[in-house]
Amino acid sequence: MIKGMSIVTVWVLDQDRAKEFYTEKLGFEIRTDMTVGEGGGGMRWLTVGAKDQPDVQLTLMVPSSPGLDPESAEALRKLVAKGVLGPGVITTDDIHRDYEALKAKGVEFVQEPQERPYGTEALFRDDSGNWFSFTQPREEMDYSRPWDGCTSS
Repeated sequence: MIKGMSIVTVWVLDQDRAKEFYTEKLGFEIRTDMTVGEGGGGMRWLTVGAKDQPDVQLTLMVPSSPGLDPESAEALRKLVAKGVLGPGVITTDDIHRDYEALKAKGVEFVQEPQERPYGTEALFRDDSGNWFSFTQPREEMDYSRPWDGCTSS
């Protein structure tokens, strides 16, 4: 039986820059930083996570082999650089405070906080171009079901 999700891949263009962005700007902690495989051809396994959520990690992965053929890796790098990937939602309990704090650290926001049916949301990009929803959920929301209560027109 599935018990949950523990690791999610975020494709990045440079692991050292991504490590700095996620730890120094977003305040995530490093969970793993090691080389998997033998010799000089090993793959770097770099994971980070929010301090208050020890069971979830983001693996900051550069598109390359062994998981991808060269053509697919290059196509994925182009999509990341173009800024078309949105890996997910990062939540906060005070979006206005944290929006200002992250802006002061140099985080690029592409949308200021705005009211939505599910809470208050801003959008930011990481150092590779990935965009994230930065959201303070409404208190009455069960965020495990973020679209409950939303209606379509």
